[in-house]
Amino acid sequence: MILAAEKLAFGYPGRRVGQDVSLAVKAGEVLALLGPNGGGKTTLLKTLIGLLKPQGGRVLLEGKPIPDFPVTERARRIGYVPQAHAGAFAFTVRDVVLMGRTAHQGLFASPSEADRALALTKLAELGIAHLADQPYTMISGGERQLVLIARALAQEPRVIVLDEPTASLDFGNQGKVLRQIADLKSRGLAVLFTTHDPNHALRHADRVALLACGSLLAEGPPAEMLTASRLADLYGTEIHTVQSATPGNIAFLPG
Repeated sequence: MILAAEKLAFGYPGRRVGQDVSLAVKAGEVLALLGPNGGGKTTLLKTLIGLLKPQGGRVLLEGKPIPDFPVTERARRIGYVPQAHAGAFAFTVRDVVLMGRTAHQGLFASPSEADRALALTKLAELGIAHLADQPYTMISGGERQLVLIARALAQEPRVIVLDEPTASLDFGNQGKVLRQIADLKSRGLAVLFTTHDPNHALRHADRVALLACGSLLAEGPPAEMLTASRLADLYGTEIHTVQSATPGNIAFLPG
């Protein structure tokens, strides 16, 4: 396993969010994490990548406790894509993506021509190379999300963790991100992403974990985890299953 949690308790100083969570993701595998708002998904992700200290249990990266890795070594192995944010400074899109290379070059080193070429390649892969010279603060929320994904890819990590990567994207850009997840899997990366859309998990994940109130309710293959009854319990609402003309191809709709 590349990234694993063992009986993990997590939260913030003075406030525990979750406990007794064990899960793992290996190379060439996609793990989707589903759960309601406030269920602890983002806090769990931040603990898994070392931004928050575990309150119990441990996180392993390539079989070693994650605190054993210096921050730069951790950044070379884990790419993190948070939920889109506006940003405080008017860096160009190109410069934001180049920030992903600091794990390889050092904080104060100047980007090389190879770094700049790699940044443009990652932007092109997501169909946003035309934004390279635009201020990051002046593009749309969906475009910012794609830039953050490009920045994480520029790190050339072994595992990539994405927090609701399609949440602010239109239908077409959702497809770009989901195709990128499939491509990362095909390249042998471990991928962990959170989502509120069970249809994305059903079609693109190898395994699904269900998290609510900081507890792992179940974990396993999508076909077993993603049923109308399980999703109704998870989200506290009625779920309808829609069967398409293609045998075995279903979709879930709330209410």
